Amino acid sequence: MTGHRRPYPVPRKDQWPAAQQHDPTALVRYALVHDEGRLVAAAPLYVVDTEPNDLYRVHEVVPGQEPGRVVLAGSRRGYVNAPLLHPRLAPPRRGEALGRLVAAARSLAEAGRARPWWLYVTDAAAAELADACGAAPVRLNEEARIPLPGGSFEDYLAGLPRARRTCVRRERRAFAEAGYELRTLRLSECADEAGALAAQLQARHHHPVDPGFMAALLREQAEGMAGTGVVHAAYAEGRMAAFSLFSLHAGAVWLRSTGYDYDRLRGAHLPIEYAYAHGATAVHLGMESLRAKTLRGGVTSALWAVAGGVPPGPAQTVTGPAPSSVG
Repeated sequence: MTGHRRPYPVPRKDQWPAAQQHDPTALVRYALVHDEGRLVAAAPLYVVDTEPNDLYRVHEVVPGQEPGRVVLAGSRRGYVNAPLLHPRLAPPRRGEALGRLVAAARSLAEAGRARPWWLYVTDAAAAELADACGAAPVRLNEEARIPLPGGSFEDYLAGLPRARRTCVRRERRAFAEAGYELRTLRLSECADEAGALAAQLQARHHHPVDPGFMAALLREQAEGMAGTGVVHAAYAEGRMAAFSLFSLHAGAVWLRSTGYDYDRLRGAHLPIEYAYAHGATAVHLGMESLRAKTLRGGVTSALWAVAGGVPPGPAQTVTGPAPSSVG
């Protein structure tokens, strides 16, 4: 078993939106709220006519909705979403700033005869948005997070029930005995291989996607994220058998994509040692396969949709400069 190690830059907060803004399936605008010259709130707003990702098709994930143009507020591809609000805003000013973001999403939706939605928002964000939008949240899914107590992998294991500790050790032993060559790579170095395995995973979860499309999507992410995404990959006989793509942000490791060759993969491997080595206190594992994640120590929290409330009508073309500003 061998490995390749190198330092990686920490992602800036603006790099994920930058990685998404050139997606040809949506037109992006930005709502910015200023208070006496200081930026206090922001939200990307995506005007979407055609959504290739079925988990972001509102009419497929929210009961009772019809197909049509939508404005997606906040993150469009991250599956964990919340309005960007300055952490030191006092409650009244926070509510006012959030109201400005909601109004901007409604205004853009009204101009394009679309319906605004905030998708996959966290519990706390859903409660605030429900007040600001005047709409009850709709539960969409759950996100899994593994808390990391102490400072080592053994501390993580100690927090698991005895039977689960045995299973995790067995999985890691099988992974080690398979003799994989382990590599730590930049996404730009392996996007095509990773895309092919990510497509296999999507198909396994009943979300069929073309491997070429997945590879192109990962290449776009690599460019937009300026090389800050980290890929841990296992190779067998010179071919990638599994990978995980993640970023280190806000004291946690965020898993962005995974993929497996199910005919060749043995055992399991999560980036927990990497997280401890970089001082992270949690690993966010995203949605899907929640039982498998909870068995490895994951705890789940709900993700919600909140409607903005503008009724659809005849579609109009939305134009204007890319950054929009309110307040």
